[in-house]
Amino acid sequence: MSDPISSLSATIEALLFSEGGPVSKKRIAQLARCTAADLDAALFALRERLSGGLTLIETDTEAALAVSAEAAGAVAQAQEGELSREIGDAGLEVLATVLYRGHSSRAQIDYIRGVNTSSTIRTLLSRGLLERAGNPDDAREYLYRPTTELLAHLGVASARDLPDYATISGELAAFDHREGKVGDLKGEPFASHDGNAADTAADA
Repeated sequence: MSDPISSLSATIEALLFSEGGPVSKKRIAQLARCTAADLDAALFALRERLSGGLTLIETDTEAALAVSAEAAGAVAQAQEGELSREIGDAGLEVLATVLYRGHSSRAQIDYIRGVNTSSTIRTLLSRGLLERAGNPDDAREYLYRPTTELLAHLGVASARDLPDYATISGELAAFDHREGKVGDLKGEPFASHDGNAADTAADA
């Protein structure tokens, strides 16, 4: 039988990876269903186990996976190439959804577009076009919203100043109401995954 702390550290590693940024220790404990003492022990085990590409960053209240110093140069070079690419139709569709629908979870964006949008959202976050915030109605998920940089780039002071805002936002609201399921999704990922070739192609 595997060591419970080792198993817990693996679970926490997966949770931190899926979140893609700093996560409060309180939230990690809730997601992993563990005590604060077990969380501390599992984080220590994870920090000791990680080597090479990743490292564990930890404060008194948060923890996150980060690129290690050894791999930082290679990752920075790869990101330069990624940021030089156009965001493509997928990026434009995600931005339009968030601009006209308002603050949206990834599950809601996935549902509207019909494909997994994780990789697209990561690209938009890295370019400063989207930002994420905690969902006051569900601590398990984030809400994505346009940044001031995006609004400035579009030349508007508010999303409400966008062309046909009332019409398009009204149509999205009607879709939410008609489908019903969209508003009820609580951070559950779309059925497909980024690792699936078909989904990746659809999201490119």
